[in-house]
Amino acid sequence: MKSISRRAWVLHLMAVAFLCGVGFLLYTFFTNADSWSMKKANRHIYSSSSLTAAGSITDESGEILAKTVDGKREYNESKAVRTATMHIVGDPQGYIASGVQSSYKDVLTGYNIVDGIYDLKKYGTGSDIQLTINAELCKTAYQAMGSNKGTVGVYNYKTGELLCVVSKPSYDISNKPVQSINNDKTGEYDGVYLNRFFSGVYTPGSTFKVITSACAIDNIPDIEDRSFKCGGEYKIDGSSVKCLSNHHTIGFEKALNKSCNSAFAQIAVELGTQKLTQTAQTLGFGKSLKVGNINTAKSSFDVSKATKLDLGWAGIGQYTTRVNPCHMLTIVGAVANGGTSPSPYFIKTITSPTGKVTFNAKTEMLEPMFTQSTAAKLNELLRSDVENGYGDYKFSGLEMCGKTGTAEVSSEDGGLRPHAWFVGYSQREDLPLAIVVVAENGGSASSVAIPIANKTMQKAAKLFS
Repeated sequence: MKSISRRAWVLHLMAVAFLCGVGFLLYTFFTNADSWSMKKANRHIYSSSSLTAAGSITDESGEILAKTVDGKREYNESKAVRTATMHIVGDPQGYIASGVQSSYKDVLTGYNIVDGIYDLKKYGTGSDIQLTINAELCKTAYQAMGSNKGTVGVYNYKTGELLCVVSKPSYDISNKPVQSINNDKTGEYDGVYLNRFFSGVYTPGSTFKVITSACAIDNIPDIEDRSFKCGGEYKIDGSSVKCLSNHHTIGFEKALNKSCNSAFAQIAVELGTQKLTQTAQTLGFGKSLKVGNINTAKSSFDVSKATKLDLGWAGIGQYTTRVNPCHMLTIVGAVANGGTSPSPYFIKTITSPTGKVTFNAKTEMLEPMFTQSTAAKLNELLRSDVENGYGDYKFSGLEMCGKTGTAEVSSEDGGLRPHAWFVGYSQREDLPLAIVVVAENGGSASSVAIPIANKTMQKAAKLFS
């Protein structure tokens, strides 16, 4: 009896071990099946480590951006379009993780957990993806950037559709300059595989004054009646926050128009770490945005160990603050849209090989960022910036609101020029579009970022209004 009992226990243990093994196998299969199927050794999908068999990618107007013809991946006929849209389309080798050809390769190849790539073998293609991106607008934005590295993004602040996502440097996706990239000694291709719009973070400079202004409107009841002293600097604890001009005595609205560092440093110190941090957190700092299958880089704002001097610098967008361009676009989008911003997206439709639309995008709102009254006041201030600061003539006919930023960046030799920012939007009812421009080490925002924004928005007005 003891022998039979021992054998029974052994059988039970073997059964448990078997079930555990099966469970582990199923878990491993369901969590790794897609990556196994998508390995570059799979000749149904890849050739020489490059994606070849997949559905088409088109822009919002139906313009072909990528397709497979006779087992070869082909791209738009225009070199300018291929270069401008390379980061959103993605390279066939998969180096650009946020590109559609990487982040949606299971869709493009028709993969699913049940059938694997059966549809690809049956129909010779996977699903087709139509983007919200406009190829001509991307081309215009890319060319407007000139020799500057950086990014331009445009989206509809009513619907969330991303109409332009451009990152520079780029290259012609059909004629990749492999040797130039691999042996780049000039820095021409620095960060070429990074989509700066989704994955970049930058010192925001004076664009952060929009956030400091929001905090002040919410927490300083008489902020609109306040006046601030500016003698070219704001002295704190034996040091100072420098201002680019001597504004003498200046009010709140004028301080934003003139981007007075002295005034905003004073405001930041008065607000204190807790209130500024609370506003930043409400606006999404420290969190990643989910844009389709892509997670953006997190914007960061941490003044927990800041001195008064540090806090002054933080209030004008310096110190350790870093901002993601896509995130900043949603912040100004929320101002334009009465306090709440739509979640940005770039996939419009997905159509199966049989012609069935399996996905149709819809607008989804993010958590509220501002109260309606605060958004309305910021809207007035940002319109005043353009009317009374930069000049409406720089955005002819666009009814633009916005804020520039000339963000100082540190370097070992101190020789780097500032990043040039512009964030803003049109108030025209027929053009509900917001834009962000970052020109890395571009210098003056007024002379660099504003012209890029204007050229891009003028093109958008022709295309969409």
